[in-house]
Amino acid sequence: MGVSAVLPLVLLFACGWAPGGANLSQDGYWQEQDLELGTLASLDKAISSTVWSSPDMLASPDSQPWTSDETVVAGGTVVLKCQVKDHEDSSLQWSNPAQQTLYFGEKRGIPQKPIITGYKSSLREKETIILNCQSSGSKPAAQLTWRKGEQDLPGEPTQIQEDPNGKTFTVSSSVMFQVTREDDGADILCSVNHESLKGADRSASQRIEVLYTPTAKIRPDPPHPREGQKLLLHCEGRGNPIPQQYLWEKEGSVPPLKITQESALIFPFLNKSDSGTYGCTATSNMGSYKAYYTLNVNDPSPVPSSSSTYHAIIGGIVAFVVFLLLILLIFLGHYLIRHKGTYLTHEAKGSDDAPDADTAIINAEGGQSGGDDKKEYFI
Repeated sequence: MGVSAVLPLVLLFACGWAPGGANLSQDGYWQEQDLELGTLASLDKAISSTVWSSPDMLASPDSQPWTSDETVVAGGTVVLKCQVKDHEDSSLQWSNPAQQTLYFGEKRGIPQKPIITGYKSSLREKETIILNCQSSGSKPAAQLTWRKGEQDLPGEPTQIQEDPNGKTFTVSSSVMFQVTREDDGADILCSVNHESLKGADRSASQRIEVLYTPTAKIRPDPPHPREGQKLLLHCEGRGNPIPQQYLWEKEGSVPPLKITQESALIFPFLNKSDSGTYGCTATSNMGSYKAYYTLNVNDPSPVPSSSSTYHAIIGGIVAFVVFLLLILLIFLGHYLIRHKGTYLTHEAKGSDDAPDADTAIINAEGGQSGGDDKKEYFI
């Protein structure tokens, strides 16, 4: 038989005294607060107890608590005592090494983390679920609220029950709602609201699973197939559980085209005879769903893509620029023709009455020189 380990606990106390505005008697009296710790593991950290007080009374010798060190076997139970000669309005607080409050005198108890119960297994769509939430150790009694993700859930009013120690309370609440397929994978949260938490979050979460019938849709690849191309029809099934079998059919064709666990129907080389309406039935153990797709290989009008629209815009701009250039060339040519005609008319001046070309030239020269009489004077 082995020897049980002995566990020394070092108790550090930072204590003061709160008179609460009343006068003490000459002798006063002792206030005692016990803290029971069970199933202890080996540790060498301190557990502290504090008496909250007003600063003007800290100097009084009666404001100092009385404590004692305790030794306990690992796995056993220890009761720690803190006593102080104090007025009845004072409060004792026990804290663990992480500075978390274990008990706050007769005035306040810190609520424990809530526990959610009631969820056992997956639910079918439209079934009703009832969840319960409970938290102990609060004083005054805490309040419980419910949420589904970021959405508030209307739960039952918080029920309050006094704990066996007669000093704190256990609170509980329940919520009931009908699940839908959108609730699959949702987190249901129960949160504790209490003044001692000072806005800190203290909540528990329960994730639920919802089973629902499958849905499906057929997606072609490429989206706008043409004759001679390779085509894949994907039957995209969704559900919980996901569909495990796909049945492909063509209206007017017997027997079915394909029964497989794969969701794609492949056309290696499209031709006009492949045109028609195709159906895909997706099946799981929750049921089945049939989707349809109409294939028209002769359809010549693809849906315009963003790239074709861009090319159309560029083509329009180029056509407009060419049109402007043509208009400019027409006006320029017209101007040059008019200018050249005026020059020829001036050059042929004086030839209207000439019987031949030589006479026309002589007449033209004579007409030019005959316009002005020149006189010369000699001195």
